[in-house]
Amino acid sequence: MKNGLEPYRRELEADHKIKEKWGQLTDDDLTQVNGKRDQLEGKIQERYGIAKDRVRQDVDDWLKTLN
Repeated sequence: MKNGLEPYRRELEADHKIKEKWGQLTDDDLTQVNGKRDQLEGKIQERYGIAKDRVRQDVDDWLKTLN
């Protein structure tokens, strides 16, 4: 039997993992990101002042750890 809350559980788990890695991101940031990688990278740049290329590499490296 499928749980109707499954998509929400996965979203909350993803948000939690993102906040573990980039703790300066707020819940509002994650709401705005809404699962979009380019938005996530932009928010990380904004909060941490890291160059775009570095953020892209950091996100790539982080995603590899999730698999």
